[in-house]
Amino acid sequence: MIPKSAQTSNPSWFTPKRLLCIFCVINLINYVDRGAIASNGVNGSLATCTDSGVCISGTGIQGDFNLNNFQDGVLSSAFLVGLLIASPIFASLAKSHNPFRLIGVGLSVWTFAIAGCGSSFDFWSIAICRMLVGVGEASFISLAAPFIDDNAPAAQKTAWLATFYMCIPAGTALGYVYGGLVGSQFNWRVAFWGEAIFMLPFPILGFLIKPLQLKGFAPMESKQTLTSNEANVSENGDDGVLAEDQAFIRGSSVTSKLRNQFTRFSKDMQELLHDRVYVINVLGYISYNFVIGAYSYWGPKAGYSIYHMSNADLLFGGITIICGVLGTLAGGLILDKMTSTISNAFKLLSGATFLGAIFCLIAFLFKGLSGFIVFFTVGELLIFATQAPVNYVSLRCVKPSLRPLSMAISTVSIHIFGDVPSAPLVGVLQDHINDWRKTALCLTSIFFLAAGIWFLGTFLKSKDLLNEDDEEQSTSTLTGERKPLLEASSSSQT
Repeated sequence: MIPKSAQTSNPSWFTPKRLLCIFCVINLINYVDRGAIASNGVNGSLATCTDSGVCISGTGIQGDFNLNNFQDGVLSSAFLVGLLIASPIFASLAKSHNPFRLIGVGLSVWTFAIAGCGSSFDFWSIAICRMLVGVGEASFISLAAPFIDDNAPAAQKTAWLATFYMCIPAGTALGYVYGGLVGSQFNWRVAFWGEAIFMLPFPILGFLIKPLQLKGFAPMESKQTLTSNEANVSENGDDGVLAEDQAFIRGSSVTSKLRNQFTRFSKDMQELLHDRVYVINVLGYISYNFVIGAYSYWGPKAGYSIYHMSNADLLFGGITIICGVLGTLAGGLILDKMTSTISNAFKLLSGATFLGAIFCLIAFLFKGLSGFIVFFTVGELLIFATQAPVNYVSLRCVKPSLRPLSMAISTVSIHIFGDVPSAPLVGVLQDHINDWRKTALCLTSIFFLAAGIWFLGTFLKSKDLLNEDDEEQSTSTLTGERKPLLEASSSSQT
């Protein structure tokens, strides 16, 4: 048995609101980097020469490293390699290591990788650093949302998630401005070094401040005590094990731990894939993200072709930023007003996506620009209202110990099957049709598929498993009921 005194400790410096603010700032910096590397000030352009022999030197990353368009495109998506590989790993490690410390490790990797981008000397060096940026991001993406869900006020949980995810469009937009200003005024390398400096306090904070516990996971102190007790038994027991045999056992224990880790991961994956609510939610999210990814890549080009916009980049960017922020916040607030349940979340997902698809379709049917802007803006507001509810379902349809893996697999799935293949596939469709209006209408119609999939979720028997015990929590009888450290103080912060 573990002494009760080992369970009590000073409360963490983090309060619920501090935690939300810090996570939002981290998420904002992360997406500032996404926008910065795509900005003209950081990404730059190749050197060009006119027929008269006048040459203009290249700028930014592309100009300094003389990258072709394919290599330039690789840099913008290289982070996905690290993200897709590391997300399930961090989620799995959360069962044996403190999740808050894992975020600190991930943010440390992110900070050093971003600094490495600023110090890179050729294509491969910056490409590897961009992959490591994804590794660092993976820990945060998998584990931040469960922490927010644990510590948000009961009546505002979806609104808090919406605030967190609202930082995605806001950060990307800020990144365009930041990268453009810093890159043009100083140098593209300074933009990356600046990001590293902005992020540096947070991994330090993650290691110095008393770590938080995540609901569904044993406190590290209890695990360490149990391990220590087991070690004492093996050392002081009368089992007659020789010293050399003990050394062999310790050596083989590493292999055993790796095997157990893989076995546990396989078991958790099977549980996720057999959860119909989770599968339906992710399938709808994949279809949704397929359209969103293609919109972000091809939207300005389609707008320029259909409506002959001279400022297509600015117009589409502005609409996406405003609708992304307002729509995401509105979706979280509406679900809280409806009472946050999985069934209500599916109703909001299907309804908002269906109506948003109708408005977006009508927008592309307009021949005039003004009509397009009005209907497309309303459609985007409705479409972005799904961000908080879809992540709410991923968090609540699984046991607490599965939430990090649930978020990780959701993120991996929407990228692999959603926005990554959508841009080239829509490009193939446009090459075949050669009409951007028809291509945009075909693409937008996939929103109806997402709405239909989420509508099926309303008929599934769903249960909020936030307080569901599992086999890992059964050991909590040794240490008392496990609660997030902030739970006791959350009432005083609301």
